[in-house]
Amino acid sequence: MNIVRRILVVDDDPMVREAYRTFFSRHSDYEVVGEARDGKEAVTAYRRLRPSVVLMDLQMPEKSGVEATRDICREWPKACIVALTTFGTREYVVAALRAGASGYLLKDAGGPALLTGIDQAIDGDMPLSA
Repeated sequence: MNIVRRILVVDDDPMVREAYRTFFSRHSDYEVVGEARDGKEAVTAYRRLRPSVVLMDLQMPEKSGVEATRDICREWPKACIVALTTFGTREYVVAALRAGASGYLLKDAGGPALLTGIDQAIDGDMPLSA
C-alpha cells in the first residue's frame, strides 16, 4: 500500500493552482489537500491541514513565500516546504533555503521532476533545480 503525499499548494495565480490540482489528480500517490493564495493564508492552511509537503511560490502579495516558509518552519521545524518559482537567481534560492525550505524547484522543471523533487524532499533530501 502506498502512502499518499498530502500537498498544500501556495500560489497567488489561480491558473497555477488549477494546473497543480489537475496534474496531481492524475497521480494516485499525491493529493492536493489545500490551497492558499498568499503567504498569510499558507501559514493558516498549514496549521489546519498539516500536509506532507507545501509547494510554495516565493513572490506573492500580503506575505511572501520566503516569509511564510520562515513562519511555518519556526513553528513546525519538521515542515517540508519545496519552493517553486520562476526565478532561478541565487538570491531567491539562498533566501528560500535560509528560511527553511526543504528544496527549490523551478516551475518549468516538468511533471516528472516535480514528483521526484517532492519525494526527495519528503525523504529528507534537498531537491534543487540546476
